[in-house]
Amino acid sequence: MSHVPRNQQRRAHHLGDDELTPVDGIARGPSAQRVARALRVGRCPGDGAFDRFLPYHSRLASGQHWTPLVVALRVAGWLDGLAVKTVVDIGSGAGKFCVAAALASHCDFTGIEQRPRLVAAARGLARIFDVEDRVRFVQGTLGQCSLPEADAYYLYNPFGENLFGPVGHLGDDVELSDERYRRDVTRMETFLERARVGTYIVKYNGFGGRMPPTYDEIRVDREMPNVLRVWRKTRSSRVGPRAR
Repeated sequence: MSHVPRNQQRRAHHLGDDELTPVDGIARGPSAQRVARALRVGRCPGDGAFDRFLPYHSRLASGQHWTPLVVALRVAGWLDGLAVKTVVDIGSGAGKFCVAAALASHCDFTGIEQRPRLVAAARGLARIFDVEDRVRFVQGTLGQCSLPEADAYYLYNPFGENLFGPVGHLGDDVELSDERYRRDVTRMETFLERARVGTYIVKYNGFGGRMPPTYDEIRVDREMPNVLRVWRKTRSSRVGPRAR
């Protein structure tokens, strides 16, 4: 979940989303099967073609808060190239990254999201695109639930909503504050310190904290709407057992 507006985005190959129009709250466009086929073969539909399968309010939030498909495709290719099998998306929102990246890769995904309504939307999206066997969503927050063991963790500025004004919020149904931002960033840094050697961290527009010196950057793409990076933990940290 990005929580950072994007005024510019690389033009993707479109599957008719330029003509999407709301009809009784549902946008017209290519079928889920057609969008899925494109992603499976590495073609990037327009985001509107994918977003039309989200609930209305989640669709409206996509341009600011959800991962662009061009980024999900790039990450999926990197993950398969690194032989990653399991991925956790921290702050998975309406499930766009997990579902799209699952279609474009061979990985299993778990999304951690604090809002029950977004967890429900994400599970519905996984059903629509028939990836429930490889994608699941869990309601929770850092400090409240244990992060599942995984080969890689995806971070799309998951704590940034705390720093936005009300216009940038997805709702007032959770705590949002400067204090919570600092708390979550610190928890994430601690988790990274305690992660096992070999863990990959995929960051799109960062997470607000620092990567420990035990990680090496192994991939970077500055041509995305925001900078996309992959880090791998190569050395042990001098801290206690892995954070949960």
